[in-house]
Amino acid sequence: MIRVTVWNEFLHEQTEEEIRKVYPNGIHECIKEFLQDDEITVRTATLDMPDCGIPEEVLAQTDVLLWWGHARHQDVPDEVVDRVQKHVLQGMGLLVLHSGHHSKIFRRLMGTTCNLKWRDADRERIWTVHPAHPIAKGIPEHFELPQEEMYGEQFDIPTPDDTVFLGWFAGGEVFRSGCTFTRGNGRIFYFQPGHESNPTYKNPVIQKVIRNAVHWLCPEQRIEIPCPNTESLEK
Repeated sequence: MIRVTVWNEFLHEQTEEEIRKVYPNGIHECIKEFLQDDEITVRTATLDMPDCGIPEEVLAQTDVLLWWGHARHQDVPDEVVDRVQKHVLQGMGLLVLHSGHHSKIFRRLMGTTCNLKWRDADRERIWTVHPAHPIAKGIPEHFELPQEEMYGEQFDIPTPDDTVFLGWFAGGEVFRSGCTFTRGNGRIFYFQPGHESNPTYKNPVIQKVIRNAVHWLCPEQRIEIPCPNTESLEK
């Protein structure tokens, strides 16, 4: 079994009726519902839980962590970010969703501002530009989202290991909407679609991308990276 933890800020669904209608139980519960199957077991965690729902014992039992945040990035304590970074470097997979590009953990791991252009409510056509990548397995050459928040270049991130998906918006902008990275022993996938006011996570193609990503991100093993003072091998 792949052990997944879906972390959600869980603010908009509780404070805005329009968002609650789209995700009545929260984005995290929507993702859990379509992701959990015979191969994947899912737990959820939210910002206002003790230790943000991801204490050491939870992360130690997590193969892949999904992260959705938007308006309360700065409320995530630095010690939680330190803890997540440690586990990613040891091999835990990290899937950062939509506005999680500005989360503390993603910025920490990228080492850049992760800034971008944005605009509310636009049609998006997503192109599969790396069809041989495991995350793209079974995904069509392109598919459309009738309404999604526009994210546009320049996206201030390091050069990805692979760009799997490229988004084009009706306003003319383009965006690297699906990118992979490696940090230490851990794999990272950033996936752009998923604005809280749109039913993006109910789209079957989006669900398949996320499911594929979880399988690809799952580590074969977790390895601590020590810094020992060692004796010379040669005498």
